[in-house]
Amino acid sequence: MLALVGPYVNSAAIAVGGLLGAFLGTRLPERLRTAMPQTFGLASMALGIAMIVKVEHLPAVVLSIVIGTIVGELFCLEKFIGKISTKTKGLVELVFPSPADLSHDEFIDKFVAILVLFCASGTGIFGAMNEGMTGDPQILFVKSILDFFTSGIFATVLGYAVATVWIPQLAIQLVLAYAATHIVPLTTPEMMADFSAVGGLIMLATGFRICGIKPFPIVNMLPALVLAMPISHFWTTLL
Repeated sequence: MLALVGPYVNSAAIAVGGLLGAFLGTRLPERLRTAMPQTFGLASMALGIAMIVKVEHLPAVVLSIVIGTIVGELFCLEKFIGKISTKTKGLVELVFPSPADLSHDEFIDKFVAILVLFCASGTGIFGAMNEGMTGDPQILFVKSILDFFTSGIFATVLGYAVATVWIPQLAIQLVLAYAATHIVPLTTPEMMADFSAVGGLIMLATGFRICGIKPFPIVNMLPALVLAMPISHFWTTLL
């Protein structure tokens, strides 16, 4: 049985960061709340580049990203996840009412955004699958550092509701990691390298989005992770 570490560390980081940020509230300087997300985006881009350089078959990686994004766009995955997140608003507000300085709609919009950010991010999904296949939790450790501060920043505005996001986030990462263990016997080093490169491209796009440079449809790009290994195998054996 695979002993997972990354998903638990990541979830704990979100919970602790959210609680601490809600406690500090507006006492945190505005300039810090503005500057930190840019740093988070830069770190995501750096991690993405480090993964991209492992590529074995660049055409296979590009093909995976292109086809995967087309699939995601056709099925409107990002919009679908946003709708599911919105349905949680009633449960959240029963325990954690909207902060007084936020309207109902503002609170819901921001809360939905963090649900997508933490639970459906390319870094988290790739990191969980990567740990399931290789046993290496380093990507989720890096994400944990970023998520600790990100949840703290959001919690200064949204309050203690941010700390509850660890529950769906942990469930998603555990399912992905354990499912990935069944893929390992079918993989080759080349397939793993190309999978890492596809994940790196998604993390690079995530960094651009966090920094506000380009709003890449990150969730719609995620099917590329499923396609990366089959396309890499096809490229190796037939081309």
